[in-house]
Amino acid sequence: MVKPEILSPVGNEEMLKAAVLSGADAVYLGAKEFSARRNAENFDTASLCEAVKYCHIRGVKVYLTLNIILKDSELSSALKTATDAYNAGIDGIIVADLGIAKILKEQLPLLPLHASTQLSVHSPSALKPLKDLGFSRVVVAREMSYEGLREICDEAKKLDMEIEAFVHGALCMCVSGQCLLSAFLGSRSGNRGLCAGPCRLPFEAPGGTGYDLSLKDLSLLEYADKLREIGVCSFKIEGRMKRPEYVACATAAFRKAIDENIVDTDLCETLKNVFSRSGFTAGYFENKLGKDMFGIRTKEDVLSAKEAFPKIHELYRKERQKVKICILAEIKADKPMRLTLDDGVNSVTALGDVPQNAKTRGATKDDIEKNLLKLGSTPYYPDLCEIILDENLFIPNSAINELRRNAVALLDEKRATLAQRNQETHLSLSSEINKKPHNQKLYIRIKDKEQLPDNLTGVDGVILPLESDASMKCEVPLIVDIPRGITNEKVILERLKTFKANGSKTALCGNLAAIELAKQVGFDIIADSSLNTFNSSSAQVMKEIGISKLLLSNEMLISDSEKISADIPKGIIAYGNIPLMLFKNCPLKNGRDCSACDKKGFITDRKGISFPIRCRMGFSEMLNSVPIWLADRLDELSHLDFLVLYFNDEDKQRVGEIIDAYKKKAEPDTKYTRGLFYRGSI
Repeated sequence: MVKPEILSPVGNEEMLKAAVLSGADAVYLGAKEFSARRNAENFDTASLCEAVKYCHIRGVKVYLTLNIILKDSELSSALKTATDAYNAGIDGIIVADLGIAKILKEQLPLLPLHASTQLSVHSPSALKPLKDLGFSRVVVAREMSYEGLREICDEAKKLDMEIEAFVHGALCMCVSGQCLLSAFLGSRSGNRGLCAGPCRLPFEAPGGTGYDLSLKDLSLLEYADKLREIGVCSFKIEGRMKRPEYVACATAAFRKAIDENIVDTDLCETLKNVFSRSGFTAGYFENKLGKDMFGIRTKEDVLSAKEAFPKIHELYRKERQKVKICILAEIKADKPMRLTLDDGVNSVTALGDVPQNAKTRGATKDDIEKNLLKLGSTPYYPDLCEIILDENLFIPNSAINELRRNAVALLDEKRATLAQRNQETHLSLSSEINKKPHNQKLYIRIKDKEQLPDNLTGVDGVILPLESDASMKCEVPLIVDIPRGITNEKVILERLKTFKANGSKTALCGNLAAIELAKQVGFDIIADSSLNTFNSSSAQVMKEIGISKLLLSNEMLISDSEKISADIPKGIIAYGNIPLMLFKNCPLKNGRDCSACDKKGFITDRKGISFPIRCRMGFSEMLNSVPIWLADRLDELSHLDFLVLYFNDEDKQRVGEIIDAYKKKAEPDTKYTRGLFYRGSI
């Protein structure tokens, strides 16, 4: 069984040393731009080069995070960042935007691509399209159960892909890549690396604690063996915004669990003290959702951390000897001393002085070996030490020490420079915009047939949830909406087949697994806005993987949507209380269990604003408090090929009224928002 990689977070140089010296096999870090932790100190080009050298000398891999969605205007700079990192010698790049992934695969084909957890992968069928797009590793969603993760690992083995999973650290309430809360409430986008963390503020569900969007931190330390057995190749620790002591303690704890098959109770307690939110949870992995998963950072937690910090420094005070070497010393009369160090890939030889004849006792092999093995301040440890020594030679200890130091320096230099490259890249994006005249189509999305208005004049299609009545009769085409949270692919496939048998030909797909499943049944596919199509390159990827139409990201400015050059029909959600968060652990469970829920719950923020919570086939969603309204701005949307009106709790009459308002380009008749289409987010 292959030993999994311990992958530690790094936000600055001190954290880098804490991670490496505490036992990390790899680290992940961000450049100054385009990282999902843009508020971390991060690394400029020069410090990134030094970080890679430091790590490679010590046998540690480095992965760059370029894991946000990107505007067209940012793609060239993002490619430059990736190229600089590639030339510095990074071992892989973590990306969330399929557009930049396409560009990187074309321009830097030897750079391993890792699919970020921001791509919301939580179901096996998502792996094949990622494999086809050039990804070698997938960082799965944090919401995976043991069984779900095992299924994904089994699929990854078939496809010769690697699975990376978070094993420790903060849990976002929302599935990564599916959160619009920070963007909508404060224009700080989580999908673009500047989440303000509003979910940690007071949000109250009926009967809850008042912090019902805040989960405890994840810890799967006691399940290290199980994760290894099912094939998780990389154990990822969250925390690029945390302290070096946290990184050191978490890394050391998992190092011991993997190497010695021991969950160190002292380390575990220290880890809890250094940072937790009222303890840890393994609720997703154990498939035990509910109240026990919720927690906040208390004053007691902060005090415990202050007491724990001094104890942790010892974990990364000394160099960790991780790199095995073979040593060959040749000391002969009338010849310069030679010392060769070999790590199995690299071999270096240092030369010393010519030894003199001894006047009394000559040096022995034991004398020489004692000094050669003084490697405690280096990352090296001896696997073999061979000494060829002529008799009756005088060898000062200082000469051997200097020879050893020179050889170690040569090996350091060779290991540091081995992976450096000199690749040049240039991005030339098409500026040709598709402005062919077209008749803009209008689709409506309803929850059930009771909302369907009698008059569908001007409506080109009705989007109906997969869990609804597939036999519903309608005068316009029915489009089946696959949930973006998938708990059982077999159920999805069976429901799709039922819709297909009843005449549906098109599916709305909000994640990569849904696309693959819909393809298997033979549906035309509309990509939902939750796939975060944000630039021309990602739109082109959608077309290349077989998408017939796509809904652009809900974070895209209308002005930017006009610049998308990919020749594929594009639309937006132009009306509706759109989902702001996708949950596996419903926030209402912090106050009551599902049996007591009327399926019409809500959660209220500190300002008294209520957000509806709605269930969908094992997941739930938090909807915005007010709908988007763009009926009076339709002239500014004429470049779009279609619009979607997204209905939730509106009754049949109200649905008809809103459709009519959009036909007439009417002013809003209710509280509303323009979403992010005009103000954008950072």
